[in-house]
Formats: sequence, structure tokens, C-alpha cells
Amino acid sequence: MNLHLAEISTNVTAGKHAVLLLDQAGWHLSGDVEVPDNISLLPLPPKCPELNVMENVWQFMRDNWLSNRVFQNHDDIVAHCCHHWNRLIDQPWRIMSIGLRDWAHRF
Repeated sequence: MNLHLAEISTNVTAGKHAVLLLDQAGWHLSGDVEVPDNISLLPLPPKCPELNVMENVWQFMRDNWLSNRVFQNHDDIVAHCCHHWNRLIDQPWRIMSIGLRDWAHRF
């Protein structure tokens, strides 16, 4: 987590501040996490996957591209995941549709 935060920190524009939305996995909020000064962590409430759009992204990928197949080995799994992740990021309209929440626009 510390390496991940450090990498994110290097990509934050100088003079700007990033807010990282995350679930409450133990390693996200561990006392050992070193949060850079240009990042704030914003944990989601526990057990609220509907608030975490990434849960829907992973579900979409599993349902459409990664399920019902036999992988040859670990490298094959990683290759398939990377291929389909890159396929998804080339489709921003699909990412937007996965993340839309009708209830979020009623207020």
C-alpha cells in the first residue's frame, strides 16, 4: 500500500491534492500505512459495494470476459486480465455506463 500511495503521489500535479477513495480492507487502513502529504484517504462505509464503482467494473469484467474459462497458469491469468483491462480502458463510454447510478441523480 505504501508503494502504491508513493506512486500515486508522484503523479499528483505540484500544488494539488488528491483524495483516494478506498474500501476498508485491512491493508488500506493499517497503522503502517504512510500517507504522502499530497494525498488524503477517504474510506467508504463498510459493506457498501454499491458506493464503490470498481466493484462493478470487476463484476463486469468477470461476467463478460474472465469467467467460464480454464487458465493454463498464473501468467495466463495475468495476461488475460491485462488484455481485458486494456480493452476496457479503450472504451470510456462503457466505464461511464458501468459506474452510473440512477439513485445518485435524483437529488
